[in-house]
Amino acid sequence: MNPAGDRIAALRALRDGPRDGALLRFALGRALLDAGDAAAAAPEFERAIGFDPAYSAAWQGLGEALAAAGRFVDAIAAYERGIAAAESRGDVQAAKVMHVRRRRLQITWRTPSL
Repeated sequence: MNPAGDRIAALRALRDGPRDGALLRFALGRALLDAGDAAAAAPEFERAIGFDPAYSAAWQGLGEALAAAGRFVDAIAAYERGIAAAESRGDVQAAKVMHVRRRRLQITWRTPSL
């Protein structure tokens, strides 16, 4: 197995155990996304958000995964919710990044603002 695959396998082994939580699911989602498996990454980011609905990095990761999977309208919606989460926590940089990514998707795919 390759290092990325080893990392993914190790993170998957920790799911549903005492260490399961937003950070673990975020790390797994990021590892899957970095490995090019956006379809598998999205549910992990969703699970991270389930543990912590205000986790702005997980919302950003979800938007990235959905966009990479070709689910552009869903990605825009994730960015919208992520912007709200980031702003509620005062995470200005994450909100700015998601604003830019959302706008790029809206322009590129000519989707209406949600």
